[in-house]
Amino acid sequence: MKTCVVVTGVGAISPLGLDADSTWQAAIAGTSGVAPITHFDASQHETKFAAEVKGFDGEAILGRKDARRMDRFVQYAVVTADQALKDARLEVTDSNRDRIAPIVGTGIGGVTTLIHEYETLKAKGPRRISPFLIPMILPDTAPGQVAINFGLRGPNLAVTSACATGTNAIGEAFKMIQRGAADVMICGGAESCIVSLVMAGFNAMTALSTRNDDPQRASRPFDKGRDGFVAGEGAGILILESEAHAKARGAKIYGRVLGYGLTDDAYHISAPAENGAGAAKCMKLALDDAGLSPKEIDYLNAHGTSTQLNDKSETAAVKTVFGEAAYDLPISSTKSMHGHLLGAAGAVEAVICVKALQNSLIPPTINYETPDPECDLDYVPHTARPKALRAIMSNSFGFGGHNASIIFGKNGDSR
Repeated sequence: MKTCVVVTGVGAISPLGLDADSTWQAAIAGTSGVAPITHFDASQHETKFAAEVKGFDGEAILGRKDARRMDRFVQYAVVTADQALKDARLEVTDSNRDRIAPIVGTGIGGVTTLIHEYETLKAKGPRRISPFLIPMILPDTAPGQVAINFGLRGPNLAVTSACATGTNAIGEAFKMIQRGAADVMICGGAESCIVSLVMAGFNAMTALSTRNDDPQRASRPFDKGRDGFVAGEGAGILILESEAHAKARGAKIYGRVLGYGLTDDAYHISAPAENGAGAAKCMKLALDDAGLSPKEIDYLNAHGTSTQLNDKSETAAVKTVFGEAAYDLPISSTKSMHGHLLGAAGAVEAVICVKALQNSLIPPTINYETPDPECDLDYVPHTARPKALRAIMSNSFGFGGHNASIIFGKNGDSR
């Protein structure tokens, strides 16, 4: 029998709020976190807006010395992990620290630090480069700093699979508990890459929306007028535990992790496979792992990036997996509000899914105005929808053909 894995804590920093509750409340209210870019002068860029985290002060939370030795994505990871541990009321002690493990991923890593130090190199020479440059830019510094800050001596991994990163991190943590490698996992993703070079690179790929005259309506998943994704930043962390461990310490339980699937398209470095074939296989694997039929999924949190290719291919993949039941399945993309958080996207969306289970409420897809004949499912437009939820699937797909799907279930469900 498979080990039952439960969610006991959540944390989030997003363009919608600086914790999980404020992020959730903004999402169900249909609030946009998109605005003109403030992190750098974007006046010469094709896209002049993004979904930035607002009001975060890493130095005030972590202390000036420690914050200055962490790239912003690492600061997000450490602070969000702290939120999740406190929410789970989990105390790390000498008796349990060897059985608590972080898996925190990032899609791009410490690019803010890399660019800053390169500019220092050009202006002042190699002797002025920070001795913390290398550890600050490495993707594995996020889980490394989480381990250092909380004294965790269990397994430690960074996951990097582009925009599937956050979901992969949670899925791999789920499997680590099931195979007995840890009792508790601190898992998710963190990203902070709203910098001039990255934004210019995405523009060069024609991946970003250029709706500069109306930024808050730029992220419009599944809408016929969509013209690209909106870059975002932030972090999401879940605390996963074996059910036995959680019950033994009297933890509150938000829900269960039921199934996980991952595949690769092996098709194109940035475009999805035709008709979403890889995504469909991934969703089917997650259902098989959970022992569920498609009809038992009550809500799908879509990858839903607001790009022409992704939204069309994801819709096709859902139809492949769910058949006629696809038309009765509520689907939404919260990226319409918080933008695309890249390596943190699946993690923040997982936090939202856990909150949806807890509150029996589906967050909406905002900015859905003009139906696309190739995207003709129920995308829960504009307004949050009350619904009894027993099982939720969340999708994340990334450059390189990475596909990840994870299924969360209501606590106490006998399935």
